[in-house]
Amino acid sequence: MKLHGIIPATVLPMTEACTIDEPALEHYIGWLLDQGCHGLAINVDTGEGPHLWPEEKVRVLEIVSGVVAGQVPIIAGLGATFDDAAVRAAREAEEAGADGLLVFPIPAWRGQPLPPEMVYNYHRRVAEAVSIPLVAFQLQDALGGVEFDREVLARLFEIPEVVAIKEAAFDARKYVDTVRFLRSLPRDVTILTGNDNFIMESFVLDADGALIGFGTLATRMQVDMYEAWRAGNTREALDLGEKIQGLADVIFDHPVRDYRVRTKEALVMQGVIPRATVRPPLRPVDDDERRRIGEALERIGLL
Repeated sequence: MKLHGIIPATVLPMTEACTIDEPALEHYIGWLLDQGCHGLAINVDTGEGPHLWPEEKVRVLEIVSGVVAGQVPIIAGLGATFDDAAVRAAREAEEAGADGLLVFPIPAWRGQPLPPEMVYNYHRRVAEAVSIPLVAFQLQDALGGVEFDREVLARLFEIPEVVAIKEAAFDARKYVDTVRFLRSLPRDVTILTGNDNFIMESFVLDADGALIGFGTLATRMQVDMYEAWRAGNTREALDLGEKIQGLADVIFDHPVRDYRVRTKEALVMQGVIPRATVRPPLRPVDDDERRRIGEALERIGLL
C-alpha cells in the first residue's frame, strides 16, 4: 500500500446522548469521498478514538468500509496500553475493514531514554498478527505523544510491514531532521505529515501526503493544493496553502486538545454533520470561539 495525498482524520458524528450517529456518519463519509480525498483515517484522535469502547470502534469501521467500498484506503487508529491488547485491537480492525493501522504511541514509551527494542517489539507483534501494513506515529507531547530518536526510528523501520510514518511533532525542525534521516535509510518510507500547523510547507519539505485532523475541513481545497504542487504549479499551491492555514490556525489554537470540537463546529456550520456533540471529558466550545470559527470559514469562502 502506497499512501499519498490528503488523508483526512475523520470526526465521529454523535447523537445528543453521545452515541454513534450512524446515518450522519454515512452521510459525512460520502461527503468526504466527494471532496476527492486520497484515503481516510478512522478512530484516531480527531474521531475521538481514545474515548470509544472497542465494540464502537469496530462498528465505526464497519460503517465506513461499507460506504467506502474500496474507493480509498482506510487507516484505522490502533491505540492500546500493552502488547496483547494491541494485537487483539489490530485483528478486530482488520476484520472490520481496515486496510492499514496507524499505531499510536503508548504511555510506557514516555520518558527518556526510550529503549528501541520496546518500540520495535510492540510494532513487530502487531505486524505478525495481521496481514495489513502499519503506519508509525511520532506525536507531540501536548497530545500525549512520544518523539523518537534516530536509533528508535532505525530499529522500527527494520520491520517491513511498517511502510510509513505520520510525523506530528508540530515542530518544523524536528520534522526536517526526521525526514532527512528516513530518506537516508536503505528502504522506501512513506512520510505523512501530521503537522496541521504547516501543511503546505510539509510538502515543500518532502512529505508524500498529509494524514491530518484538519484534512476533514477545506478538503477539496487541500486536494487542489496537493495536486497543484504535484503538477508543478507552485504559486497556485502556495496561495491555496496560505488560505487553508488561516483556518487551520484557528482550529488548532491553544489548547490543542479542543481542535476536535472546533472541527465538529465547523462541519456543523457547513451543514455536513448535524451537531457538534463530543464525548466527555471533552467539552463544547463557547459562543466567542464559535464566532471565531465562523469568521475563519467565511474568510476563505466556506460559508
